[in-house]
Amino acid sequence: MDDLELIFTMLGERVTTEISKKEKPDTFLESKNIAKRGGRVAGVAREQTEKELGRSVINNNNFLPPNEDEWV
Repeated sequence: MDDLELIFTMLGERVTTEISKKEKPDTFLESKNIAKRGGRVAGVAREQTEKELGRSVINNNNFLPPNEDEWV
């Protein structure tokens, strides 16, 4: 995995953890929404990084297309 992809993954996880500690969700749905918010922060950071670099940080070497069978 590329260092930049790893950094954005870690950012999303950390932000999700911090939001969860602050809001203390009681249900799965609340936790799911917090996870989406943490992921959104990481996504915005990735998009902004790509804008500054003038290139995508995702490429064939660090991205695997989702295998739908694994998500069932």
